[in-house]
Amino acid sequence: MINRLNKLEQISNKLEGSVALRKDWNRAVLNYAGDFLQKVNETNTFNLFEEDDILKINFDISENSVPVDDVIQQIKQDIDKPGLNPASGGHLAYIPGGGVFPTALGDYLAAVFNKYAGIYYAGPGVVKLENTLIRWMCEIIGFPKNALGNLTSGGSVATLIAVATARDVKKITSKNITKSVIYITEQAHHSVNKAIRISGLNEALIKYIPMDGNFRMNTVNLEKQVHNDKLTGLNPFLIISSAGTTDTGAIDPMEKISEIAKKNNIWHHVDAAYGGFFILLENYKNKFKGIEMADSVTIDPHKGLFLAYGTGAVLIKDVNALNQTHRYQANYMQDVVETVAEPSPADLSPELTKHFRGLRMWMPLRLFGLKPFKAALEEKILLTHYFYNEIQKLGFETGPFPDLSVMIYRYVPKNTDANSFNLMLIDEVKKDGRVFLSSTKINGVIWLRLAVLSFRTHLRTIDTALEVLNSLIMKFS
Repeated sequence: MINRLNKLEQISNKLEGSVALRKDWNRAVLNYAGDFLQKVNETNTFNLFEEDDILKINFDISENSVPVDDVIQQIKQDIDKPGLNPASGGHLAYIPGGGVFPTALGDYLAAVFNKYAGIYYAGPGVVKLENTLIRWMCEIIGFPKNALGNLTSGGSVATLIAVATARDVKKITSKNITKSVIYITEQAHHSVNKAIRISGLNEALIKYIPMDGNFRMNTVNLEKQVHNDKLTGLNPFLIISSAGTTDTGAIDPMEKISEIAKKNNIWHHVDAAYGGFFILLENYKNKFKGIEMADSVTIDPHKGLFLAYGTGAVLIKDVNALNQTHRYQANYMQDVVETVAEPSPADLSPELTKHFRGLRMWMPLRLFGLKPFKAALEEKILLTHYFYNEIQKLGFETGPFPDLSVMIYRYVPKNTDANSFNLMLIDEVKKDGRVFLSSTKINGVIWLRLAVLSFRTHLRTIDTALEVLNSLIMKFS
């Protein structure tokens, strides 16, 4: 056995990698990263690909090692090139992220020393840092100092945590679930319905509240619906509003919604995954009035702070409720020392094994300071206003004036079905590749969307999008 152990040790030690080997790997990775960043605004935002070509790619794992330069070449050709480049400033669809460079540095270091971020006892500095970031986010939206939450992989998990907590606080069980009511609008993000289903609330009643002409929740209808539901013996327990919808960027009237929720003992959750960080701008704070009255908020740093994907957050006022829903003890963890210094993230979320996400957020904020983040956020709003005005000059119809940096528009040709024509425009934009746009369907109508949130999107990018659309109109209308 000793001989076998010695032999296995010699082989397994290769996982450490020599100093020379690590330097070689660093060279290859950093050179490629540097080349990518140098050319990110010169390459296509979208590259068409053939399905057969993707099926032919060989990512198989073998017993033998592969030189790092060969690995980097495959990353470049088979991973980086086909499809969408989300890091590009030309990504004007969905809700763009960003990926400011220090995010990668934070992830690199977090992976190297691999600190466990779930339990305070195991990583007190790690947990302190993450909780500090969460408290800062609570502060900017107006939550009290004793509020907390969790850094998550994104808005979907953040919303799931909030919905599960609301379920338990309002004591929704099999005995009353079929008479319990959740209120949302048709513009609610699909992760809301997903969270409802996963948290076991699929048998609850979901009431879709009508919207006004700007796609915001109609609070008169909400109040009437809650009142009528209570009169008929139902149990209203959860309202989910939006601070920046995905389709149109609309902000629901959160102050009035919060008042209705408080009056009727209903949990109010705000989906601010996309729009939340615009509250950093003094001139736009009034748009978020009432968010501080909510019980919980979803907010995504990988959107409004331009970090790499996988950086979401849930903020919740009642930390005890969060703890009651998510905390479990295991026999093998009996050595963990209880502390009052900092709540452990594993007690406040479904995750026990938890990646140290905080470093990817903290490093950019420390290295840059808030000033350039605020400037970028304001720039994105003004770019959207610019596009809103200029696209009308090209003969396009527009939806409501944008609340933030998302808007809808469409072209109505004289002798062609408008829905088909606008879908054709999207396909042609993909073929062009310089920018990437998307569409949505609202009440049966196809609209094109502009979503400006990449920190690399600037005036020249918007002018390129206008140029592409204008050339297509000239060609096909």
